[in-house]
Amino acid sequence: MSKITAAITAVGKYVPEYVLTNKELETFVDTNDEWITTRTGIKERRILKGEGLGTSFMAIKAAQDLLHKSNTNPEEIDLVIVATATPDLMVASTAVYTATEIGAINAFAYDLQAACSSFLYGMSTAASYIESGRYKKVLVIGADKMSSIIDYTDRATCIIFGDGAGAALFEPNSEGFGLKDEYLRSDGIGREFLKIDAGGSILPPSLETVKNGQHFVHQEGKTVFKYAVSNMAEVSEKMLTRNNLTKEDIQWLVPHQANKRIIEATANRVGVEPEKVMVNIHKYGNTTSATLPLLLADYENQLKKGDNLIFAAFGGGFTWGAIYLTWAYNS
Repeated sequence: MSKITAAITAVGKYVPEYVLTNKELETFVDTNDEWITTRTGIKERRILKGEGLGTSFMAIKAAQDLLHKSNTNPEEIDLVIVATATPDLMVASTAVYTATEIGAINAFAYDLQAACSSFLYGMSTAASYIESGRYKKVLVIGADKMSSIIDYTDRATCIIFGDGAGAALFEPNSEGFGLKDEYLRSDGIGREFLKIDAGGSILPPSLETVKNGQHFVHQEGKTVFKYAVSNMAEVSEKMLTRNNLTKEDIQWLVPHQANKRIIEATANRVGVEPEKVMVNIHKYGNTTSATLPLLLADYENQLKKGDNLIFAAFGGGFTWGAIYLTWAYNS
């Protein structure tokens, strides 16, 4: 009997209609298009507008896109994982609401939070469930409404982040396609360098925390950049050496879209040519948990059955890792 692996069998996406350009950001903070583009590679990002619309709105839209494109019956889904750093509500899971709204009435659901590595960790979790034989269809959605936790007077963060959602369906495969290897890491040294000070159990919300702007993301950019460059590159290279792969064996590098310079450094370390690197940071900015599935959705038509993909991500906390996956279908 062939070993069961977890393969991606469908993808979907959603990005909000509103486009926040670098030009518009010039009216918020002391910056300009050339400065942003040179340092980050970002030209524009999408922002979710509308009263009462949160992360679940985008997660539902991305899931519905996947279900429609793949003609998948939502009642056949066993598990829904929403990877997110911006849940709709505290306590009540965004994934539970998302599953109900898309008609996945036979699924259980929960949120997964590992900052920008959330979707990568979600891939690993889905693969473990599939490989165990316990479940057949696991839907992993990466979604974040980063605009809800960004201070648009803080130049260090407001130029970077955008809103969006992407989804991937994992199913059993006996042909050797799907997730082949992973190397996931974390280190609490990063706790102070990328965080939101208030709103958690250490510093609950108060009038003072709101007045002090402590519910927005704070980032020490240089420190995070340094760790991201070295660690994303290291784990990506490890995937090749550990699996006896050369750069010629890799069809696509799928890197977290945090900064174009981090993406380029990772590609250089692995030796992958620029045309083999998935990039859409110029259109969406850093959508946190959504970057990896959005890449898959944007590049789906270029992916071929049997293509070898190396995923890599780095997030606050710190969390990071890489996954080696073989693509399972032709679109």
